[in-house]
Order: sequence, then C-alpha cells, then structure tokens
Amino acid sequence: MIVDMPDTNTVDVGKRMVQLRETNGVITQGRVLTLVVCTLDSSEAEDAIDAANDASREHPCRVIVLARGDRDADTRLDAQIRVGGDAGAAEVIVLRLQGALVNHESSVVTPFLLPDTPVVAWWPRGAPEYPSMDSVGKLAKRRITDATYAPDPQAAIKKRRFSYATGDTDLAWSRITYWRALLAAALDEPPFEQVTSVTVSGLASEPALDTLAGWLASRLHCPVIRKTGELKVEIQRATDSIAIERPQLGRTATLTRTGEPDQRIALARRETRDCLAEELRRLDADEIYAEALAGIEKVTYE
Repeated sequence: MIVDMPDTNTVDVGKRMVQLRETNGVITQGRVLTLVVCTLDSSEAEDAIDAANDASREHPCRVIVLARGDRDADTRLDAQIRVGGDAGAAEVIVLRLQGALVNHESSVVTPFLLPDTPVVAWWPRGAPEYPSMDSVGKLAKRRITDATYAPDPQAAIKKRRFSYATGDTDLAWSRITYWRALLAAALDEPPFEQVTSVTVSGLASEPALDTLAGWLASRLHCPVIRKTGELKVEIQRATDSIAIERPQLGRTATLTRTGEPDQRIALARRETRDCLAEELRRLDADEIYAEALAGIEKVTYE
C-alpha cells in the first residue's frame, strides 16, 4: 500500500501512520532499527528504497527516505507512506523536502524515529565530508557512505581516513568481503612464509580496491602497490606466489598459486543491497575498516 500526502507536515504524517496501523494491522513491533536514507534528489530515491527493502528482509526496520529538492523553492514537504508489499519487511516513509526544509533534515526526521532502537544513516551518493558531524549523522549510531558513486571515488575513499569516527563505514569496504575471505584462506596454507610484496590492480575508479590495498598493507606489513590494469591481486612470498584474477564484469575468478592447478571460484561483484544488509548486521565500531583506511597511506600508487 502506498499513501501519498502532498504539501503536508510531520504532525499529519504521524497521524496517518497511526491510522494505517490501526485500520490495516500495520505494526512497528519487531523493528530492530531506523534506517535514514539521505538522497540527493527524488530521482535516486527509488533505487535506494529498493536496496533498503531487500536489506529489511534480514533486518526489519523503519526506513525514512529524505529526498532533497530545490533549496530556493517555496518551503514544502511532500510525504509518501509505504507499507505491506510495497515496503518489504519494513515500513517506508519518503519525505521530499523543498526550500528551507532542505537545511533542516534532522528536524524533519526526528519525529519518525522509532523509540529505543538504534538509528543508522545511509548516504547512497553525496555523502558529507564529515558524516559524524552532519545533522542526521549526529542522530545515528552507524553511518554508511559509498565512495563508489562520488565524483572522484579514489579521492573520496582516501579522505575517509581523515573524517573517520567510531560508527563510520563505507560500502566500498563491504564490496571486498569475499575477496578478503579468499585471500585470508589462501595465506592460511603452507608455506607459512612472510609476504614480501603485494600488487592490487584494477580500475582507478574502484575505491573498493583501495580499501583492499589498505587492508593488506595494515595486516601484512609489506610493500603494497596499487595500479591501474586488469582486476587482480598478486601476493609474493619467498618460495611461492598467489594470484586472484577476475574479468572486470565477470562472475568467476581464477585462483593461481605456485605448484598447484588453477582454481575457478564464484566471485561476482556484490550488489548494493547485499553490502547494505551486511553493514546493518553490526552496530559497533568496525575497527578493521578503520585500520584499512589508515593502511591506504602506506600503499604505493603507480
């Protein structure tokens, strides 16, 4: 069910939520968090809602979508409430802001936060430079950005290490979860020798590879090179080498190591919805992500 409320206010939206709950049996019991999605405009809101709806099947929540409009327009709030099949396992409140309201997002969203549940803020695009200092970010226990869609993705992920605060994370980090698992498993086999060097290759516009290089630098304490080229990670040790390579748009990777036959491994690029669901599983500080950001400073770029 979708209920449109043009030119409204937060009080009326709250009353309509109560009416829907009473007449249609829509309840908030079992909601484990409030997810606030801060979008640049209405055009990107639908993709974000789809991803949030999918993630809500694992994490039942209230989703509040803030869609920014024209700051110079007349002040106006258009709302939409989605429940039932149109909201996955969540209930979705879309708030389209115009005029002065664009500068007061936290005031608009506060009346709809579920009591006694954590708040997670997500910026699919256009994240603030310091998420923890943003008005919505201050309300959240967990703050999720995505450097992948920044105008300069590589520069964006590098800046994250300066703006990092407890509770911050980026979906570029979640996109390499399977890569990290494969590399850790490969290094957990003999010969147990010190890694001498690592090369991470791929698109310069893929910040996930920068976090991967930073993670390897922080963990292995060896030279790590990040360069442009085919998607590949090469690890060198004294008597063997390990490489994982995958076509940029492929779904299957090849694991190669000295003296052993090649292995084919399913390794498709992760969708935003999967990365978002992963990040919603934890609300504590992601210390490994913080170390990976710090490790980027140790990476040599070619």
